[in-house]
Amino acid sequence: MLLQKKGFPEEDELVICTVTKVQFHSVFANLDEYEKSGMIHISEVSPGRIRNIRDFVKEGKKVVCKVLRVNAEKGYIDMSLRRVTETQRRKKIDEVKQEQKAEKILEFVAKDLNSDVKQLFGDISNNISKKYSSLYEFFHQVVVDSDAIKDAGVDAKAAKKLEEAVKSRIKEVGVKVEGKLKLTSFAIDGVDIVKEALKRAMETGKESISIKYLGAGLYNVAVNAKDYKEAEKILKEASEKALEHLRKNDGEGEFLRAEA
Repeated sequence: MLLQKKGFPEEDELVICTVTKVQFHSVFANLDEYEKSGMIHISEVSPGRIRNIRDFVKEGKKVVCKVLRVNAEKGYIDMSLRRVTETQRRKKIDEVKQEQKAEKILEFVAKDLNSDVKQLFGDISNNISKKYSSLYEFFHQVVVDSDAIKDAGVDAKAAKKLEEAVKSRIKEVGVKVEGKLKLTSFAIDGVDIVKEALKRAMETGKESISIKYLGAGLYNVAVNAKDYKEAEKILKEASEKALEHLRKNDGEGEFLRAEA
């Protein structure tokens, strides 16, 4: 990857790693997005008793971990495999694949311009870092809005080549996130209160949100958006609107993150 993040990862951050060494009670891995390595204790590899740690991890395997503790002074990073849900794992892998795709596009443009790819990457990253969280997010915005190419801060020739390459290789596709709302009301007009709560959730997400009744007061909430950042924001706002209305009317509710 062209992008190597500086410093240390944050606690609870999801990181993609390459396993370098497997020992009896621990696993060591390099963090692909940082020039750092970390350790996974056997108790954090998988739930339950582990007879053979190599049944779960082997040298060279790519894994998604959650950062548990960071000691920057000593250079220690403790991580967990078992605390990463399947949904989180898929999301992280998708994000990495998207960024790798964006970097390939940049490599193509640099070659076409007879430029140094790392220099071009650095120039563009410096210009977009405050507005976009990743190169792919920037490229996706270019697909949606041609004026966004100006954010790259490169000359007209490079901007034109970059826009052409991005639009020919990235299509305007979206992502989907899901969660569950558990809504309960003991009021006489409880059914109407719940309906109004769901209506407020739907109004928040407009066309991007769908709600399906699962039974026993449980509702699946699905949000489709252009990227995970926007999808998560809509899901959070919609759920909060529903729960706020319910609680104001003597009801009970909670939001449950979908784990698979």
